[in-house]
Amino acid sequence: MHELAVTEGLLQVITDQVKGTGVTRVHGVHLVIGDLASIVDESVQFYFDILSRGTVAERATLSVTRVIPEYSCRSCGSASPNRSQSYQCLTCGGNDLFVSKGQELYIDSIDVETGDDEARVHDAAVQECR
Repeated sequence: MHELAVTEGLLQVITDQVKGTGVTRVHGVHLVIGDLASIVDESVQFYFDILSRGTVAERATLSVTRVIPEYSCRSCGSASPNRSQSYQCLTCGGNDLFVSKGQELYIDSIDVETGDDEARVHDAAVQECR
């Protein structure tokens, strides 16, 4: 159910990014979502289809790039996907790990139309959506 709030935030960022730029339509939105973000892609798409009605983003397609979790060790500095449930560093065996990848949720880019031209807006990547 939290996907509703996430999708509201995404749509707000999208409309804020294109406001006053001459964008007449958003064709696509490229999202990056970490596997640990607990976000269901299909739910985001469902809510996006409903919430974007009547906006510049109506009928825009969403594409998602998933990021697998990566854990970094504070002891030795190595980083690796720790697929075992031991939560120990695969390099030094230490247990002072933190999640360095896999919790992301952001807009990587937005495909837009401005009159007769199509473009991609990349500066939206700095906008966190949660």
